[in-house]
Parts: sequence; C-alpha cells; structure tokens
Amino acid sequence: MHLLSRLAALGLCLCAGPVLAEGESLGSLNPDEMSLERMVEDAGQGKTSMTVCASGYLMTKSGRHEAARAVFQRCAEQGYTGAMTWMSQLDDNGLGAPESPDAAANWDRRAAELGDPVGMFNLGLDMMRGRGVAQDQTAGRALIDRAAGLGLPVARRMQSAGYDLDEVTPDADSWKYAPLY
Repeated sequence: MHLLSRLAALGLCLCAGPVLAEGESLGSLNPDEMSLERMVEDAGQGKTSMTVCASGYLMTKSGRHEAARAVFQRCAEQGYTGAMTWMSQLDDNGLGAPESPDAAANWDRRAAELGDPVGMFNLGLDMMRGRGVAQDQTAGRALIDRAAGLGLPVARRMQSAGYDLDEVTPDADSWKYAPLY
C-alpha cells in the first residue's frame, strides 16, 4: 500500500507539471476581459473600441468619474465624438476634475466640427447661454437647427419650444446658467 501511495503522488506531480508550465508560459489562463478595470487599462494602452469607450458611461453613472475621464479622454483623442460630448458633460459639471465651462465648450466644438449632432446641439446651447464661449444667439440657434436637421429629437424639441432654454434645462440646474449680473 505504501508503494501505491508513492506512485499516486508521483503521478499527480507529473500531471501538474505541464499545467503549471503552461500557465507560466502563456500568461493568465483566465484574463480579466470585461471588467471596468480592464477597460481603463486598455484605454491607457491606447486600445480603444466602441466597447471600451461605452464603458465610460457605466463608470460615470457609478460615480467613478476619474476612470471615466481616463477612458473618454483616450477615446476622444482617437476621434470618438460620443466620448467628446461625455468629456464636455464631465467638465461642465466638475465631475472628476474642477468645473470648466471653457473646456466643456471646447469638447462640444470638437464634436460639432466632426459632424456630431449632439456636439452641435450642445455647442448651440453653450453659445445661446454664453457658457464657455461668447454669447451668440444667432449662431447657437443655427447649430441647433443643424442638429435638428440631422434628426436629433432634443434639437427638434428645442425648435418647437421657440428656442426656450428652459425646455432642456432641468430646474435644478437653473442656477448654473443664470446670468452673473
């Protein structure tokens, strides 16, 4: 019986050897593929995709604004206009960094210049309010009209409301957009 135990132990050692060697040579056998941490890591390495960029939304909604910023920043640098409009939202509301209406308007401008209707709409609002850019009602309405022409429902709603900013501004944010005089 003693010999049988020794042979069994030897057999287990011989079987485990290739498995351990395989794990060492091939890296992780169960990589962290779909976690938010992996998305931040991929973005940090310049590996962006629609999945990586969209993960920034979940990060922001779960209060992880710094992580969302890291992902959206990289995605925006690679031309994702949706990431630009999210960077604008983060900067406009001071999420993950100090509030910066100028930076927010700049992100909106970049997205608008690339043809993004949300970027056009947001830049139009910025211009109508004079938030982060010089106030220009005419140019702001023209951008909202372009966004509406591209089918953006909120832009059409804004047109139908006679460009009334209260149509798209929650009551809770009225203080933010009020004139400072």
